[in-house]
Amino acid sequence: MKVTIKEWNAVAAWRWDMPDDDVCGICRNPYDSTCSKCKFPGDECPLLLGECNHSFHMHCIFSWLRQESSQEKCPMCRQPFKSKSQEAPAEADAQTQTQQPETSPL
Repeated sequence: MKVTIKEWNAVAAWRWDMPDDDVCGICRNPYDSTCSKCKFPGDECPLLLGECNHSFHMHCIFSWLRQESSQEKCPMCRQPFKSKSQEAPAEADAQTQTQQPETSPL
C-alpha cells in the first residue's frame, strides 16, 4: 500500500519560559499574548525580568516607570526596579539618539 501526502498544514505554538507567573503584573495579559500597545507577540515586546524576579512586558514596565507615582519601583513588591538584562532595547535606542556626535563647521 502506498500513501501520497497531497497537502500538509503545520501548526505551531510558543510560550515564554517563565516559571513563576504566567501573566504580566501590569496589564494582566498572559506572557504569550501581547501587551495593550502591541498587535503581535514576540520580538517587538519582549519580557523584562527585574532583579526582584518579577517580570513584565517591556512596554508595560516602561509605561509604569515613566509615571511619577511609580517612583521607579516594581508595581508588585515596590522595590526599586532594575532589569536583570544589561540594558533594555528602547533605552539603548533613546541613548544613541541623544548621544549623536557633534559636528563642527569647517
